[in-house]
Amino acid sequence: MPKKGIVYTGLRRFSQLLALFIFCFLFIKTDYNGTDEMTYAVNLIFRLDPLLFLSSSLAARTFISLMMPAVVTIILTIVLGRFFCGWICPMGTLLDGTHKLVFPSRPAEDSPFKPFKYFLLVLIVTGALFGFPIAGYFDPFSILVRGLSLAFYPAFNILNTSFFTFTYQQAPEWVNLLSEPVYAFLKQTVLPFHQKYYDLALFSFFILVAVFWLEALGRRFFCRNMCPLGALFSVASHFSLLRGKAGSTCGKCKNCQDVCRMAAIDEKRQISMNECILCMDCIEKCPGDKISFQFFKPPRRKKSFALSRRSFVGALLAGVTLPLFARTRTMAKRPDPFLIRPPGSLPEEKFLGHCVRCGECMKICIGNALQPAFLEAGLEGMFSPVLKARTGYCEYNCTLCGQVCPTGAIRKLAPAEKKSTKIGHAYFDKNRCLPYAKGVPCIVCEEHCPTPEKAIQLREKTVLGNDGIERRVKQPYIIDKYCTGCGICENKCPLPDDSAIKVTSAGEARHPESALPVITINPY
Repeated sequence: MPKKGIVYTGLRRFSQLLALFIFCFLFIKTDYNGTDEMTYAVNLIFRLDPLLFLSSSLAARTFISLMMPAVVTIILTIVLGRFFCGWICPMGTLLDGTHKLVFPSRPAEDSPFKPFKYFLLVLIVTGALFGFPIAGYFDPFSILVRGLSLAFYPAFNILNTSFFTFTYQQAPEWVNLLSEPVYAFLKQTVLPFHQKYYDLALFSFFILVAVFWLEALGRRFFCRNMCPLGALFSVASHFSLLRGKAGSTCGKCKNCQDVCRMAAIDEKRQISMNECILCMDCIEKCPGDKISFQFFKPPRRKKSFALSRRSFVGALLAGVTLPLFARTRTMAKRPDPFLIRPPGSLPEEKFLGHCVRCGECMKICIGNALQPAFLEAGLEGMFSPVLKARTGYCEYNCTLCGQVCPTGAIRKLAPAEKKSTKIGHAYFDKNRCLPYAKGVPCIVCEEHCPTPEKAIQLREKTVLGNDGIERRVKQPYIIDKYCTGCGICENKCPLPDDSAIKVTSAGEARHPESALPVITINPY
């Protein structure tokens, strides 16, 4: 009959693999499937994240109903301790697997960097409360999904497409008889609908790789020292009813210490529930079966969170003062005119407070229009979605970005509402537009304009071309009330470099004060 520790670790590994499979399944299915309705969405994992729930709710000054499942996670943590980190978290599972495959196995040692995760937690919560939302930069799910969406998944598609294209063109026919069905199967099950390209792809990839590289410094280094979500779970598990108990006469055996990936067991064989993730390896490796986990009332005095009073005050001050300095920037007076948000986005301040920088809206965008912002919206707006029309355009009939947003930063719009939602406005650079600047006929922008009553219309003019010959050409112009700022005109402009038609955020619906002026002419 197997030891109870083997049973516990077997259940834990099964739970980890099942959670990772569900995460990967949802990630792959968060893609265009030929319809405007999402059957699956990976945002479920974000709705279980209490750090994002707390920071977004504080920034919004209200409870975000979409993320209420995170309350269940906290309640279970108070009962069971940090079970989520050891049994469910896909980042933790990948770190465990990476460490075993790549790095030499050695005991996790108590680190002087442990207080840093609590410092980050205080900074994130305070910053969210006072208007400097940065939770999405450090949250493990945001880092993981963003790195996979913006970098790994597009690269994975290029790798497969290049390989199977090579075999199709260069390999013997009998090889194609095998490779083509394999590619068709991958295209239907794993590969994305079409190839995407993103700004900050390498940056997102290196951040994700850095989390895994830290495993070289010790097992679960990120989880033990840098993860603010882990810090929040640690605070909640401070009150957990499930507590680990070691034997009083262990002798010189240090198996439990050596195997603990979180350095949660000290020299006296005391188990810190603030750090323990219930992996149960200690039970499996204990030769005398002297370690157990039982439900009982926690003692009144327990180990501190390792964050000094000075560091706590410093984190508070940083969270309070950073928003003040942020308001002194020029963008606080006049925002970047090319900062175009997805349709259904909340007003900018609320949008940044809600957005968790997960990259889901960018991954799902059919036209590849949504890109991660760099500094267009300030430091706190990095990785938030912004429309880059020269890269892609907002599909007229698509509402997918609002369906996958886990926090409501992008509202889910009905198709009719989406089609009438203004996210920006187009204008012509007549020094570059072919019919204006060179007298060359071109109506590409008008042909692609998707609105029922064309927002781009044409009028005939007699112009002098560069060759000195007068000719009649159709010159495009904008009908303000029909333009939604979708960007297809800028995207399809045939000029090889910069477009002759630009889309800015002018007149966007989420900011009524930015409405375009209506000019009326008195006939008298």
